[in-house]
Amino acid sequence: MKRLLLFALVLTIQFTGCGEKDAPQKTNVPQYRIELTTKIPVLDSISVMNYIKRQVDFGPRNPNSFGHRQTMLFLYDELSKFADTTFIQKFSYPGYNNERLELGNIIASFNPSNPNRILFCAHWDTRPRADKDKDPSKQHLPILGANDGASGVAVLLELAKVLKSNKIEYGIDIVLFDAEDYGIEGDLMNYSIGSKFFAQNKPAYIKPAFGILLDLVGDKSAVFKREPNSMLYAPDIVDLVWKLAFQIGASSFSNQVSSPIYDDHVPLGEIGMKVINIIDADLVGAENPNPERNYWHTHNDTIVNISPKTLGEIGRVLLHLVYSLKFS
Repeated sequence: MKRLLLFALVLTIQFTGCGEKDAPQKTNVPQYRIELTTKIPVLDSISVMNYIKRQVDFGPRNPNSFGHRQTMLFLYDELSKFADTTFIQKFSYPGYNNERLELGNIIASFNPSNPNRILFCAHWDTRPRADKDKDPSKQHLPILGANDGASGVAVLLELAKVLKSNKIEYGIDIVLFDAEDYGIEGDLMNYSIGSKFFAQNKPAYIKPAFGILLDLVGDKSAVFKREPNSMLYAPDIVDLVWKLAFQIGASSFSNQVSSPIYDDHVPLGEIGMKVINIIDADLVGAENPNPERNYWHTHNDTIVNISPKTLGEIGRVLLHLVYSLKFS
């Protein structure tokens, strides 16, 4: 999945995409602002847990697997219930050992004709190998990915449900990326495959003022630190989101800075999109001093690690942002 980067700037430059660059608008008037309101819908954290369970019940969602095919249909059908437009951005990719991956980014849009837009995204695939598992005989098997993939997707499914019942005036795009977690460790070219394809083949109407990527957002002891690549590409959005989180008492957010993470926000940042990553980065590497938080890229990435409280807190931050955001 996402990679720890010791030299974030060097690596992000190395993997610059070739898509059209969205230049930020030059204006003295803020394009958007936050006006906190008490009229905030409630996100049902139990429903989010059920969405995680639905995904995990399909089994591993690694590319070309049965679980992958079934999950793609489920996610498309579910988002179609809520969004104004929903489609699958299908594409093929050359995998390892002459494998041809059949992939798809799932895109759902609200108010697609409105030029004022923001983006929410997550990855829906799971890792095809449990390379951090302590049992060598199981390291070649795909993982369930309850937190690594399913948690962020589940929050966004519930967000879509809320948006259906509580209309907004501007536009929102939800993009679920495929094949984020495909690569062999150390081979960054084969990570974030879906977001790289999206960056180079982005629908013309999707020009968000900013975006938020969710990854590893369900752990019972989650800590969401400021992630350096997010600070590189969109420092003002990191400040905006973390300030809002503190204002509403979201205790899982921390002003500490995490290790840099190579994730789906990097290919988007490389084409000029301001996208930040809300991620429990201390899980990455499976070397946390807390043994209960050492399940990254193992078969222990199951729903037993997930907390409705954490999911609810992430949801509160996103809903406060969505319903307090005003465009000029």
